[in-house]
Amino acid sequence: MNVSRLALAVVEPHIEVLNPFDGSVVGTVADVCASEVPHLLETARDGAKACAALPRHRRASILEHAALNIERDAKTFARLIVDEAGKTLKQAEKEVKRCVNTLKLSAEEAKRNAGEIVPFDAYEGAESRQGWFTREPLGLIVAITPYNDPLNLVAHKLGPAIAGGNAVILKPSELAPLSALKLVSYLVAAGLPEAIVTVATGGAELGKALVAARDVRMISFTGGFVTGEQIARTAGLKKLAMDLGGNAPVIVMGDCNLDAAVDSCVSGAFWAAGQNCIGTQRLLIHAPIYEAFRERFVNQAQALVVGNPLLANTDIGPMITQQAAQNAEQVVNEALQQGATLLCGHRRQGNCYAATVLENVDHSSRLWCNEAFAPVVVLQPFETFDEAIALANEPEYALHAGIFTNDLSTAMSAARRIEAGGVMINDSSDFRFDAMPFGGSKYGSLGREGVRFAYEEMTQPKVVCLNTLG
Repeated sequence: MNVSRLALAVVEPHIEVLNPFDGSVVGTVADVCASEVPHLLETARDGAKACAALPRHRRASILEHAALNIERDAKTFARLIVDEAGKTLKQAEKEVKRCVNTLKLSAEEAKRNAGEIVPFDAYEGAESRQGWFTREPLGLIVAITPYNDPLNLVAHKLGPAIAGGNAVILKPSELAPLSALKLVSYLVAAGLPEAIVTVATGGAELGKALVAARDVRMISFTGGFVTGEQIARTAGLKKLAMDLGGNAPVIVMGDCNLDAAVDSCVSGAFWAAGQNCIGTQRLLIHAPIYEAFRERFVNQAQALVVGNPLLANTDIGPMITQQAAQNAEQVVNEALQQGATLLCGHRRQGNCYAATVLENVDHSSRLWCNEAFAPVVVLQPFETFDEAIALANEPEYALHAGIFTNDLSTAMSAARRIEAGGVMINDSSDFRFDAMPFGGSKYGSLGREGVRFAYEEMTQPKVVCLNTLG
C-alpha cells in the first residue's frame, strides 16, 4: 500500500486521528507535503500501466475477494468507523455492508460494461463498415473523500476506478483516514498491485498540488462547495466529478401515512449526527396535518439518545469536531435571532449536539439557504402543492428530495417538478442504494456516482471501425 515515500520513511510530520467522542488518539498517519507530489505521480503512472494491463476477470476477482474479506471482518471495520468518525455502532455496521455491496457491484461492472457494437450500416454511406467501441481507462484519477462516510465513499471511488483499469491517488479526509487505509490494505491483500492505489494523507496544500498536476486525468471529489469551487479553478483541463452539499427538502402531504412519514423523517434528519449530504433538512408539511406531525416529530426527536457511539442505546453520536458542533450551534443561534422558534434541542456538550428542531425560520437565514450538515431540521407548513414545490426548489443546489403521499398523481408530479438529483417517494431524502445514479442538480452538479455511472465517468469510449470495402 503506497502512502508515499515520506510517509513510509519517517514518523514526522504526522497527523493524529482523534476519537470525536472522547478525544483519544485513534492512530497517526503521515502528513504528506505538497513537495512529495512528484513522487506520488511517479508511482501512480506505474500503477496506471499495471491496472490497464490487468484483464477484466482479474480486476473483478480482486474486488470480489476484497469484498468477501471485509465482510468477514465487518466488526473490525465498524469499530474503526466508530472510533475515527463518531458514528454509532449500528450506523457503522450499515456502512460496512454498503462498502461490501459497492465493491461487489464494481466487480460485476468490470466484467460487463466493456462497450457496444456500432451499427454503421444504419447510416447511408457507411454500409461497408463494421465496428464497435470499447471503454478504456482514463489513466490517473485523484480521489478526495470526506469524513462522514470514511469507508463506503472511498469504495465508491476506488471500486469503479479499478474496474475501469485506472490508477488512483487517494486523499482521504485527514480527520478520518484510517478506514480508507484499511480498505486499501484489503485490496492489496486480495491481489491488487500496490502501485494502483497510492494513499496520500495530508492537508489543503497537498490537495491543491494533486489537483493541479498535469498528469491527472480526472478529479473525483466529495465535499463542500467552497473546496469544490477551488478545485474547479485549479484543476485545468481534466475531468471533474463532484458530489457537493445538499439542503434536502421533504414534502409531507396530508394524505400520507403519518406515522411512517414521521419515523422516516426522524431517521433522515438525524442519522450520523446529521452529517449527511442527503440528510433531511427542510420538512415541508401540509397545513392540515402540521400540528399533528410537529407533535409526533418533536416527541421522537426529544427521545433520541445523544452520546457515546459505542453504547447500544445511543441514537446520535458526536459530530466530527468541536468546531463542527459549535458551527451548528452558531447557525441555530442566528436563526433564533432572526425570529425562529426552537421546538427542541440546541444543547451542546463537547462534540455532541442534541437533535434540534425549529419552525418559523426566516427564508433568508443560513439555516434555510445553506447546508447545515448537523442534526438540525426546519419545519415549514404549506397550503398548496404548488407552494410546496416552490419552497423545495428555493436553494440553488440540490442532491436529493423526498415526498410522502398516497396519491400516485401527486407523487409523479413531484418527481417531475422537484429540481434535484433524486426524488424519493414515501422515503426520506437520505435513501440511497449504491447501484443507482447519485449526484446533484443545478449549481455545482458535476457527474454521477453509483457504481455503473462512476465507472462510465472514469472510462472513455474508443471506436474501432473496419471498412470491408464492399
